[in-house]
Amino acid sequence: MKSIRKQRNGYALLFVAGICLAVWLGMEFMLEAVFVFGAISLIFLLLLVRQGRRLYDATLIWDNRILAVPSALISTEGSLRQADTEETVISTFGMLIGSRIYRWGLDGVHGVRLSAVQIDKERMYLTFGDKDQTMRVELLHGMLHKQTVVEATQKMLHETGVTAVVNGW
Repeated sequence: MKSIRKQRNGYALLFVAGICLAVWLGMEFMLEAVFVFGAISLIFLLLLVRQGRRLYDATLIWDNRILAVPSALISTEGSLRQADTEETVISTFGMLIGSRIYRWGLDGVHGVRLSAVQIDKERMYLTFGDKDQTMRVELLHGMLHKQTVVEATQKMLHETGVTAVVNGW
């Protein structure tokens, strides 16, 4: 989340710098340069708005977290990718893996939904997606006691409506 916030602040700074340069060049009557810096500022404004939305989504996920784990293994149809991150956060509204955001449950019935959760002794498997694409995430959960697993499954059921299948406990 820190990297998302840092990018947003960088875009804001570049937007303000572009606007200041455009105003200064406008006062110096360099109209061609004003249009160039105005267009560049508009691009930075669009990037700033996009990054602000990403920060909002990341904050929503972070504030409503169900479980936080140290690392994740992400797989889609036919591809596998290891994500080395500081922390992976699972929430009612999605998952935050480093600076990547996977949202679910926000776009209505036809949007991305969390469909299955499996927990074994070492790993938790989350399956989510829509009718076009499904993703499966494998997490090293680090839960050592059965009571912790029961609490996590109950919170998962309460927050997302998905019943977790527990194996090996």
